Amino acid sequence: MASLLCLSLLAAAAAATSPGRLVPFDLLYADGVRAYLARDWARAAELLQRALHSYAGLRAARRACRAACARQEPLGGGPGRWEAALLGPVLQRARCLQQCLGRRLRPAPSAHRASRAVRRDFERREPYNYLQVAFFQLKKLDQAVSAAHTFFVANPQHLQMREDIEKYRRMSGVKSDSFQDLEATPHWEAYETGVQHYDADEYLQAVASLEESLSEALSALEECRALCEGPREDEDEEEEMQPGLYEAIAAHYIQVLKCRQQCVLEIATKPGRISATEDFIPSHLDLLQFAYSQVGNQTLAAECAASYLLFYPTDEPMLEKMQQYRTELGEDAAVTARQSIQHYVQRSLMEKKLIYYAVEHLGETFHDPDLWTPDELIPENLREKHREDQEKQKQETLDVEEREKRGALPFEGIAVTMDSQQMNGTQRVVFDRVLTESECKDLLRLTKAAGEAGDGYRARRSPHTPHERFEGLTVLKAVQLAQNGDVEWRDAKLLLQASEKSRRIIESYFTPGKKLHFSFTHLVCRRAVDGEQEGRMDLSHPVHADNCLLDPEGQECWKEPPAYVYRDYSGILYLNDDFQGGGLFFTEMDTVTVTAEVRPKCGRLVAFSSGKENPHGVWAVRRGRRCAIALWYTHSPEHAEQERMKAEELMEQRAMEQDQPDGDKHQGTDGSSRSFSEPRAPSRAAKPADQRQKPGLDRKQQPKVLRARDEF
Repeated sequence: MASLLCLSLLAAAAAATSPGRLVPFDLLYADGVRAYLARDWARAAELLQRALHSYAGLRAARRACRAACARQEPLGGGPGRWEAALLGPVLQRARCLQQCLGRRLRPAPSAHRASRAVRRDFERREPYNYLQVAFFQLKKLDQAVSAAHTFFVANPQHLQMREDIEKYRRMSGVKSDSFQDLEATPHWEAYETGVQHYDADEYLQAVASLEESLSEALSALEECRALCEGPREDEDEEEEMQPGLYEAIAAHYIQVLKCRQQCVLEIATKPGRISATEDFIPSHLDLLQFAYSQVGNQTLAAECAASYLLFYPTDEPMLEKMQQYRTELGEDAAVTARQSIQHYVQRSLMEKKLIYYAVEHLGETFHDPDLWTPDELIPENLREKHREDQEKQKQETLDVEEREKRGALPFEGIAVTMDSQQMNGTQRVVFDRVLTESECKDLLRLTKAAGEAGDGYRARRSPHTPHERFEGLTVLKAVQLAQNGDVEWRDAKLLLQASEKSRRIIESYFTPGKKLHFSFTHLVCRRAVDGEQEGRMDLSHPVHADNCLLDPEGQECWKEPPAYVYRDYSGILYLNDDFQGGGLFFTEMDTVTVTAEVRPKCGRLVAFSSGKENPHGVWAVRRGRRCAIALWYTHSPEHAEQERMKAEELMEQRAMEQDQPDGDKHQGTDGSSRSFSEPRAPSRAAKPADQRQKPGLDRKQQPKVLRARDEF
C-alpha cells in the first residue's frame, strides 16, 4: 500500500505538469485542513493528497519551463543599443516562460502564488502530518505509516510524531516496508550508503554509490537553482519609496543569485536537519579520489584530485597526491578536472563576484555558504570579517580533546575509581564515596514521595520503554513537598546538598577556575514492570548524547534543537545497587560499539562532558528499582536552573522562619513550616543551533516542565 501511495504521488505529479487544469495547492490544502478539522477523514485524505500533487506539479512545471526557455531563448548579445541588447533577450525569455507556464498551469500562473506560510508548511511536509491521521481513521494503516514516516524524517524533533511512530511499530498489522520516505532525496541515500562502504574499506561499492550521489546532488542543485527565478520576496513590505528601474532589476537579480548560492546548503542538508554538511561537493571528490586509488583506477583518481583542487588549489596533501598520480600515469598523460565540476566552480565564482560587488557598493548582505571561496574574490574591507567567521566556524567543528590539567578535589575521602584512559574515551571519570550509606538511605526515602507525586515526564510513567515505570522528583518539588509536610525538610535539604557537592567535584576536576552552573537536577527511579521482562530487547534509555542529536548513520551529532545545546557536563549520582541491570554504558558514534560500562552503587558519581564524544545509554532494568540523581551543568549563566534558585530561596526562608518566635510560623503536623501557596515552575529558555561538521535522540496542579523528560 505504501508503494501504491508513492506511485500515485509520482503519477499525479507527472500528470499535473501536462496540459490541463491544475488547482492551486494552497486552496486544496486549506480545504483539506478544513475537512480534517470537521473529521471528514476521506475528503481530508483526498484533498491533502491533491494538494501535494499540485505542489509537486507546480514545481515540476517551473523547472521544465525554465529549462526549455533557457534552450529556446538564450541570453546572448544582440544588435542595437546596449539596453536592447541586454533586455531584449530578457523580454523574450519572459514571454517564453509566460507561455510555457500558461500551457502547463491552468488557471493562470498567478493563481498559484501561495502565501509564505503555506509554502513553509509544504517545505516542512506538514500535509503528511494531517494525512497520517486521516489514513489512520480510514483504517489504511500502511498509507498512514508512510505519511507519518515521511513527516517524521523532516521533523525528528516532533515528540508526538515520535510516539506515533513507536505505536505504529508495535502494531501487528503494520509492515516494516511501510516505513518509507515518500519525499526521499536520492543523493542523500546514495551518499550515506557510499560513506558506509568507504568506512568499511569496501571501495568498489563506495565508488558506485558516491558517483551516484554526486550526480544526483548536481541534478538537485540545478532544480533548486531553477526555482530561484520566482517572484521577488520583499523583506521590507512596508517600504514607502519604490525603487527605480535599475535598482529594482539589480535588487531582484542579486536576490536570485543569493538564492542560487544557498542551493548548495539545501542539497547538503539531510532531511530533518538544520545544519548542512560542510564542503558537500568537494568532500565527494576527496572520498572518490582515495577510493579510486584503492581499486587501482589511477586515471579517475587523478581526475577527482584535479577536480578537488579547483576548490582548494593550495591544499598540500592533495597536491602531493596529484604529483604521485602524474608520476604513476606518466608526465605526458593529460589530467584535467571534470567538466561538470569546472562549470560548477566557474559559475559559482562569477555569481559570488557579482554578489560581493553588491555587498560593497549597494548595501546588500551575504552569508557565503562555501569555505572554499578565494580571498581575492572578497572585497578587501570585508576579508578580515570573512576570515574571522571562517576561523570561528573551524574552531567550533574541532573535536573535544581531553584536558590534562586537573584541580584538587574539594572533599576528602573521595576516590577516582576510573579515569578517561581506563574508560576508553575522553572527559569521563568515576568517583566513589561521594555519599555515605546513611545519606543514600535518606534520599531513597525521599524517592517514595516521587512515586506518589509523579513529578516528571509530564505524567507519563514510561517515557523511554513500556517495560519500566519511572518516578521523578525535581528539587523545587521536593521543597514544596516539605512545605506541605509530605516529606522531611532534612531529606529535601540533603537533595540540594548532594547535588551541590557533585557540582563542586565535577567543576574542580574538569573545569578548575571556570564556574559550572546547574542546568537541571532530577532525582529519578526506574522500576522493572513485573511480567513484562520476558523476551525484552530494548534499553532502559536508548543511546544518546546530552547536548546534540546523535546521527549514527552519518557519524555526526547535530548541535541544534531540540537538543540541550548549552549543556557542557553531565553526572549521575547513584543511590543503590539492589536491582538487576540498569548499568550505564558508553559507545562509539555508531551507538553499538560499547567502549565502557559503569555499575551503579551507593555514593558512586559518574561524570562526563555532554557532547558527541560521549554517547551513552542505560541497560534495561530487569528486576527491582534503580534510583539516582541525574545532573546536568552549563557554563552559561543564562541557562542556569531557575527551579533550583527558587528551591534555595524557599530553603532560606525556612531557615529564617525557624529563627522567628513560634507564633509567627504556620506549623504542619510534623512541626515543619507549611506554605499557603505553591510557586510556579518557570518555562525553558530557547536554545541556539550550531553548524554541522565535515564528514571523514496527570498531575493538573503541577506545570508540565519539558526538561524533566531528558533524564538518563
